[in-house]
Amino acid sequence: MRQQFLGALIGAAFGTVFVLVNSGDPLPSAIGWVLRALAVVALAAVVVLGVRAGGRPTLEGRPMFGPSYRVIVIGEVVLLVAGFFVLSLLDAPVQANVAWIATVVGLHFVALASAWKARSILVVGVVLTVLGVVGLALLGTAAAWVPFVSGVLSGVTLLGGSLYGVRRA
Repeated sequence: MRQQFLGALIGAAFGTVFVLVNSGDPLPSAIGWVLRALAVVALAAVVVLGVRAGGRPTLEGRPMFGPSYRVIVIGEVVLLVAGFFVLSLLDAPVQANVAWIATVVGLHFVALASAWKARSILVVGVVLTVLGVVGLALLGTAAAWVPFVSGVLSGVTLLGGSLYGVRRA
């Protein structure tokens, strides 16, 4: 449970950041603030549920965060940096960055699902990847909505997956 709680906590923290950072325009201000508040409440729920279930965020044993995890994270960093470089060469709008992040983080979860044989995070990975790709496709026609699609909805996906994971444990 401890490692699963740590994974859920990391996912919830990043999901909260996705929502906090991307809940601005073109969403009405009130909706943005409601989404931010709900994200913080969801993060708190992950912490409370994890602690109540006896979890503490530790890395004891480290099998979950072993060599395959490190290779996947290194690949994620390389893809992020290379993608940002290409996007800048293409003079892509700034909204492209959140779409690229969602795509790469989604692929990260797909790879982790395979390495850890954890079908539950495969769903999160596929959804994040799709939201990132949809955001990239929207750049030409509706770039203003990319932060919502690839940012907020990705954050909601991470928070939902984290709540599912911590409740399951």
